Amino acid sequence: MMTEQKKIKVTLVKSLIGTIGSHRNCVRGLGLRHREHTVEVLDTPENRGMINKVSYLLKVES
Repeated sequence: MMTEQKKIKVTLVKSLIGTIGSHRNCVRGLGLRHREHTVEVLDTPENRGMINKVSYLLKVES
């Protein structure tokens, strides 16, 4: 049986200009491309770690 994994809705609310390169890479890794872009990502420990690292740039909804 396949169980549906939870998803998290993530929106980039601040610009990447002036941020650390590794933080930019985390945002790109989440699939966000530009300000006000929203994506749904799976609720995995890896994605949670990236979200926590750049939380000051994001708005997160369950």
